[in-house]
Amino acid sequence: MRAFPEVKSEHSPEGAGADRLPALFMSDLRHDFDFIVIGSGFGGSVTAHRLTEKGYRVAVMEMGRRWRAEDFPTTNWRIWRWFWRPRLGLRGFFNMRFFRHVVILHGCAVGGGSITYANTLVEPRDSVWRNGSWAGLADWNKEMPAHFNTAKRMLGVVENRILGPADHLLKRAADAAGLGHTFYRTSVAAFQAPEGEEPGQTFPDPYFGGEGPARTTCVACGGCMVGCRHNAKNTLDKNYLYLAEKHGARVFEETRVVDVAPLHGEPDGADGYEVRTENSSAWLARRPQRFTARGVVFAASALGDMDLLFRLKRKGSLPALSGQLGHRVRTNAESLIGVRIPGSREDLSEGVAIGSGIYLDDYTHIEATRYPAGSDAMGPLSTLLTGGRPGAARILLWLSRLGWSFLRHPIRTARLLQPFGFARETVIFLCMQTLDGHIDMRLRRRWFWPFRTVLTTEGRKIPTFIPQANEFARKAAAVLNGTAMSTVMEILLNVPTTAHILGGCTMAASPEEGVVDSRNRVFGYRNMYICDGSVLAANLGVNPSLTICAVTERAMSYIPPAARAPGPDAHERAGGMLPARSG
Repeated sequence: MRAFPEVKSEHSPEGAGADRLPALFMSDLRHDFDFIVIGSGFGGSVTAHRLTEKGYRVAVMEMGRRWRAEDFPTTNWRIWRWFWRPRLGLRGFFNMRFFRHVVILHGCAVGGGSITYANTLVEPRDSVWRNGSWAGLADWNKEMPAHFNTAKRMLGVVENRILGPADHLLKRAADAAGLGHTFYRTSVAAFQAPEGEEPGQTFPDPYFGGEGPARTTCVACGGCMVGCRHNAKNTLDKNYLYLAEKHGARVFEETRVVDVAPLHGEPDGADGYEVRTENSSAWLARRPQRFTARGVVFAASALGDMDLLFRLKRKGSLPALSGQLGHRVRTNAESLIGVRIPGSREDLSEGVAIGSGIYLDDYTHIEATRYPAGSDAMGPLSTLLTGGRPGAARILLWLSRLGWSFLRHPIRTARLLQPFGFARETVIFLCMQTLDGHIDMRLRRRWFWPFRTVLTTEGRKIPTFIPQANEFARKAAAVLNGTAMSTVMEILLNVPTTAHILGGCTMAASPEEGVVDSRNRVFGYRNMYICDGSVLAANLGVNPSLTICAVTERAMSYIPPAARAPGPDAHERAGGMLPARSG
């Protein structure tokens, strides 16, 4: 097996896998930590690693559990090990949130969404930096390539070498539609064997010169979104977060942050912050704890940040937060469609979760997506693709199509709608667009449950009807001898499903336009940052994980090493660690 290159950081000359930083001159014992990072996803893990690398004492508060390869469920029918709803006794790593405008899929674990995401890392087009409230704040096209390259090396991104049956079917359908020339292999964060080598072999750390964990090459099981049981997926707990912990960061799992407030009466947090937490999975014994830190980084995902920051603003802990909080929340203008082939001779679940894609036009592309064989729990959400504009007429058309299908082909229709075999028989088409559109979110009491406040959505509906995508699904179904499919939510409720919720704490030039500045610093507070998808100010049109990492790499590059950090915005010295205080 050939050797893989060691990853070098562009933020320190020694590289991410180098020896620990030398002991610093002094310790600031006024605070338990220099930084507390809330969340361990793509923003939080990058933050933890870079701050630890610079010599800061770092704590990471993560609401979800820590997972090992052998702990993941063998199928997503094991709902109690897949879904994260601890109050219902479900302690997995995946969740679905239902709103009036959108259904949001997201992860909750040590390593954040990397545990359950589809493993695809793509740079957006240069035009995204010219749109939205971050336009003109920096020379993005000049600055960002270096940070994207660093993130790619840290995450072990390669062009996918494993094309499964679903990828070949996508290419076949694209050729028939005259789009074969747009077919591409995705860029994935997976340890794949070189051409000609057997998969499933374990090797010492191939990425960080021996500083990282041993890895096993991908076996193409299609299980990326249900948790990689083969130690091949480059989740954050095997790179950024792994190195952060190795070099001193402390991760507090199953820990929910419930309050963040400035210390000692300094309203802008100049003297640090008090952070209060509780156990996120306990029903009764919440085990409250209190920590102090010089700085705080919110990295709990767009949903998590908005929910927490709205509550902190409302209760008076952080009253100076911008009134733009919750504004301009975006998806990737997505639609989930596909083709189901009952009794398919090929196992369409084989491959990586998203192995290939095509472009329908300049702003619309489709990716072939899959779950592993036997993981059919998303099957009940699928139904027959139905045309027509959203609304009552479309629902009636769908009902008539269902009835006609049962009359003509009762057995085949029943096979299409029953969930078992869904993963093995279905090519899922994830359609994304770069067309801009947004909704807003607020914290409110619902009329049917006034006892607690929850995040709600408002504004114009996000489009769920993408005619060119539906037309491609129909053509693909004809070519592949299958049936075009859609989701029940899109047809009945005119609600899209997305795993790419962005914005709500957008980057801008002033607090009248956004929540953070061009370096991810929260307006109105010192030593406070937001580093996740909530700061992204434009619709990327691609899977956003790589962009979140790159934007966070850029933000961390402006923070000086602890030993020589001057001024009120720099966190001075790293040193010993105090225990958490209860109460």
